[in-house]
Amino acid sequence: MGNTALITGASSGIGEAFARYHAGKGGDVIVTARGKDALDALKSELETAHGIKVHVFAADLGKPDGALTLYGEVQAAGLTIDVLINNAGFGGQGKHLDRSLEEEQAMTDLNVQALVALCHLVGRDMVAKGSGRILNVGSTAGFMPGPYQAVYFATKAFVRSYTEALAHELKGTGVTATLLAPGYVKTNFAKRAELDGTKLVAGGGKTPESVAKHGYDAMMRGDRATVNEKGLSFLVNWVIPLLPRGRVLKMIEDMQKK
Repeated sequence: MGNTALITGASSGIGEAFARYHAGKGGDVIVTARGKDALDALKSELETAHGIKVHVFAADLGKPDGALTLYGEVQAAGLTIDVLINNAGFGGQGKHLDRSLEEEQAMTDLNVQALVALCHLVGRDMVAKGSGRILNVGSTAGFMPGPYQAVYFATKAFVRSYTEALAHELKGTGVTATLLAPGYVKTNFAKRAELDGTKLVAGGGKTPESVAKHGYDAMMRGDRATVNEKGLSFLVNWVIPLLPRGRVLKMIEDMQKK
């Protein structure tokens, strides 16, 4: 198996941490995000520090055919993707009907449509050569409904279901799919999602570096799904499913309401 990783949303946060971690292991990196300047700076840093090759493809994966266009550009460059890390995504705080429909649909386009397209396109190539690793970044939000982030929680529920089903279908192909479902992480996500001032953010979070390492290592083991905190894993897998749904909804509302 080769060692070139395509990482989406690589200009900051967990995606940037994934790129650094993979490069530190001697792997080449294909980085993509909307901000070319940030990607170019990351390229310079990683190539200097690790002697590997970083390929920059600035792209907006939320646009129609954005993922297909990116895939075509990578293919045209003669690059083979051995590791796919679907990290790009965003959220947005507020009641669904008070938020812009355009913003909510843009969220599903990036968090769901682009992820599915890349898994399908790259996954087929991986199966054809008999090896590959796919890591989809979901969230513990995918284990429950999320008042005040209704669409974001729903997109992460999709990512969870889709990734676990894909992992099962890939058995025996030499390709694995892994779901990383972290809790709150200290990145620009909260600012982009307008979550500042909520209990979710006030409670603190894990570093992007620790989350990236946890997810990457789980991917390389071929784990089907992983939550980065043991206590949180127990909560979402064994406690939340047994609680009355109304109580869960109120609990999440209180965490995300300003």
